[in-house]
Amino acid sequence: MRILFVHQNFPAQFKHLAPALAANPDYEIVALTMRKDVPEQWQGVRVIRYQAVRGSTPNVHPWVSDIEPKAIRGEAVFHAASALRDSGFTPDLIITHHGWGESLFLKDVWPDTKLAVYCEFYYHVQGTDMGFDPEFSDQDPSDHCRLRLKNINNLLHFEIADAGISPTHWQASTFPPPFRDKITVIHEGIDTDVIAPNAAASLAVNSVNGSFSLTRDDEVITFVSRSLEPYRGYHIFMRALPEILRRRPNAKVVLVGDDTVSYGAQPPQGKTWKDIFLNEVIDQLDMSRVYFVGRTSYDHFITLLQLSRVHIYLTYPFCLSWSLLEAMSVGCCIVASDTAPLHEAIIDNKSGRLVNFLIPQQSATQCANDWINLNNGLNLGDKRGHLHKPLMI
Repeated sequence: MRILFVHQNFPAQFKHLAPALAANPDYEIVALTMRKDVPEQWQGVRVIRYQAVRGSTPNVHPWVSDIEPKAIRGEAVFHAASALRDSGFTPDLIITHHGWGESLFLKDVWPDTKLAVYCEFYYHVQGTDMGFDPEFSDQDPSDHCRLRLKNINNLLHFEIADAGISPTHWQASTFPPPFRDKITVIHEGIDTDVIAPNAAASLAVNSVNGSFSLTRDDEVITFVSRSLEPYRGYHIFMRALPEILRRRPNAKVVLVGDDTVSYGAQPPQGKTWKDIFLNEVIDQLDMSRVYFVGRTSYDHFITLLQLSRVHIYLTYPFCLSWSLLEAMSVGCCIVASDTAPLHEAIIDNKSGRLVNFLIPQQSATQCANDWINLNNGLNLGDKRGHLHKPLMI
């Protein structure tokens, strides 16, 4: 059997699935990607790179600014797939994350091949991320029009995809019928053998505050997001932080993430969300106990989680982050927002504590309560993070 993976950042969501399939001698696994740092042979997968031949058009109409780069990537993959076909390779199955448009024209190359798409999110003007946070809900009414056009890529794939894969039931539910009936919920998995507790963990870290070392004897709180921005509750966490530090005078807080924007609106020109919300509370913080470490290597990230006593994860109703599941897998106590799709990962007061995203004082108090329990030596075994079977590999 021949299987083709397509993902601009391969292996990404397929980092467990692709090697598992490649381990079967009866399977031939090939991947198309834009990444240049993945070797041509990766864990049994033959990796072929493609490159877009042009960039987006300057000053294109903002409502269609999302679909043009998807068409550009789709065109590039179309030519790479055509060359692969002409070399004699015809897959029996294509598995792709269609979110970047790469798979738009694959059925034009292999019309009889089954196509499975990774259904991460379908955009809505109400009921999901948009308008969730009243602090950022003053939007141009035309944003609804832009968002409708943002789903063009999803809708075009509904016409050609034979099946869908979604990591959570809630993310699958954002997709409209009848395509929703084609979606199977299969999370990409967390390797719980590797991402596991480690009582001997220690870490030397460099931050903007200077270098420091951490061990399991330290009271560590972690907050992790690819970008420190409102979508992942950075502003809520920073407003809760003075109270957390006040109630836990020995706590050390480590924030992982950079000052870019991964989701949502850009900050005012010349500013970053990181600095905006840090400056809002900096006079109330003991900055000798608050460490911004930017992005870090994956090995250091896992070690940091192994050192963490409490991991805080906040999010709009949006895609579930791997970092939450990884924190649960190493045994962190979890304080998380009571938002979808968290309910699929956490049972409140059993595998974590769920707090109201929009009330920072509640977040601070709940986190402090976790610390008090830990400090008193009470058994938190039934409250520590653990993964439900469907989220494990």
